[in-house]
Amino acid sequence: MAESSAWPAEALIVAAQGGDLDSITALVSGSHPNVRRFAYSLCASPEDAEDAAQEALIILYRKIGMLRASGALASWMFRIVRNECLRRARLMPRERAPLPDTAAMSAEEEVLQRLEAARVARAVAALPADQRRVLIMRDIQGYSGRMAADALGIGTAAMKSRLHRARTTLQDTLRNAPGGNDEDH
Repeated sequence: MAESSAWPAEALIVAAQGGDLDSITALVSGSHPNVRRFAYSLCASPEDAEDAAQEALIILYRKIGMLRASGALASWMFRIVRNECLRRARLMPRERAPLPDTAAMSAEEEVLQRLEAARVARAVAALPADQRRVLIMRDIQGYSGRMAADALGIGTAAMKSRLHRARTTLQDTLRNAPGGNDEDH
């Protein structure tokens, strides 16, 4: 199941919302691969991603009853992970033990990589809500165009238009913001 991008079934979410402990446990376990993927795509470092994913799953476990609509689980978890990654990015710089896969990276390169990831996360968070939702569904969650359009309650053409505007806005923001790099575009 680790490779599946499907979220747990709605019946399981509803049972978890009702307080069924076995359902809550299964929901947390079933959500873990997607939450982890969100964290790795949004956080500045693998260490922050692991911590953010854990925090998001703890919040899911404790507060599933607060989720209003069972179909909103993915967007709710994305917001939690995004907020946790941004919170961790604001805590930089801080001392970190070098990770085995980044041992060859200089301290300067590591800081620059973290700052860039935080900059991208801020740019995504600044998009208008309709553009941000479609960008997240297509480019981060990996939804197909039809699935994203259906989930948003819009046609495929409207979804494609919003996605194009979101990507263009994101590229412009990153290119024109301090630290942007025109050479990459």
